[in-house]
Amino acid sequence: MTETNGLNASALRDRLQELARREGIHQWDLGAACSDDCSVQVDRGEAKQLKAAQRSSITVRVWNGDGLVGITSTTDLSEAGLEKALTGAHEASRFGNPDDVPGFSPLATAPLPELDRPLKQRRGILPLLSTLREAEADLLARHPAINSVPYNGLAESLSQSLYLNSDGALREMQRTQASLYLYAKAEETGRKPRSSGAVRLALGSGDLDVSGCIEEAVERTVSHLAYRPIDTGSYRICFTPEAFLSLLGAFSSMLNARSVLDGVSLSRRESLGTSVAVPFLSLHDDGLHSGNIGASAFDGEGTPTRRISLIEGGVLTNFLHSEATARAFGVAPTGHAGLGAKVSVGPDWFVVSTTEGVSSGHDLHHKTHQDPFVLIEDLSALHAGVKASQGSFSLPFDGWLVKGGERISVEAATVAGDIRTVLNSLLHLETESEVTPRGVSPHVWVDGLSITGEA
Repeated sequence: MTETNGLNASALRDRLQELARREGIHQWDLGAACSDDCSVQVDRGEAKQLKAAQRSSITVRVWNGDGLVGITSTTDLSEAGLEKALTGAHEASRFGNPDDVPGFSPLATAPLPELDRPLKQRRGILPLLSTLREAEADLLARHPAINSVPYNGLAESLSQSLYLNSDGALREMQRTQASLYLYAKAEETGRKPRSSGAVRLALGSGDLDVSGCIEEAVERTVSHLAYRPIDTGSYRICFTPEAFLSLLGAFSSMLNARSVLDGVSLSRRESLGTSVAVPFLSLHDDGLHSGNIGASAFDGEGTPTRRISLIEGGVLTNFLHSEATARAFGVAPTGHAGLGAKVSVGPDWFVVSTTEGVSSGHDLHHKTHQDPFVLIEDLSALHAGVKASQGSFSLPFDGWLVKGGERISVEAATVAGDIRTVLNSLLHLETESEVTPRGVSPHVWVDGLSITGEA
């Protein structure tokens, strides 16, 4: 696989060093990204959208003599573009915030972890189009009620990212990635349309599990045809791995040091070491996990990616950090930073597990449990139904009321609660974990959540 055009890390570093010397700039860093993407969408066998794009961007930060930082972003990688970005950042540094000054990560030159992510050959638009047409036709033929696949897409990309700074840091990596999504719509006479779908990710488009994606999309969609309303009340809930990871992700600010310092998190500095969940729950962030197709060996500041314990035995053990938040807490950066004047922090890949040696005291399984419970497959409207700084949520969901082993699709309903209550009232984590596009988790059981059915 050849390198993407436009990003030669050593040449870029040499050009910037020369430009910085000319401008009298002593401290600078740069983050850059370049990608070559192509994607296709279809509608009943016809090409709906064919798209190919090459993208590149750089972000330059400069520290002036007073220690203040300025930042500029550009897509112009020419000598003139780099010079303009560097001088622009230098000029902007006069207006830097003296109360929040980022620095270089002390780990920006530390050894990087080994990542087993071989680059895969890209197939190009026409083979992608042919594959997606066949997948759509196969899906439509699986059940008479499935009348369209309104949302679908097949994409592949080759991307490169790098980080450089004036202290000698030079990080560079390339990766390939492919994705397939199929979202079907089914309708029976006199009934409301029902929709569901599936997603698959892989290092290359030739490795995508197309048949598995079709099977899952059909199974999910058809399972929601025989829907019924659900009574409003308090229910025992089982979250699928994807649904539970969605809920955790919506409240990731409770694990985010930047949010803690900004006062928009459920957690405080003194929350570390306190119990936030049941003793049998543990949570790690593991961006290097073999299931994480989009893994990167370093973050936006050049800090190596690593596995970090966030909740161990129900106790909050660590926050996610950038260089600046780590300095404020007196710890090391964790490899979860973006690049900016005020650096963002975010999770990579959550791994939910049962604490070693600790039992929930229950033996529950979503496939065999006979007592009534609600199996929640997917949560919607996370952007609107979550109040992350307060802990509350009220979210529409897709799922089933399960009675005596029979699944009855829920017509329309919302589930509501408080994330702190959820984490402290978990009943059980099943033994089998699943790798999903969001992370790794088993099915998770919780008691006493409020469900409001459609009036």
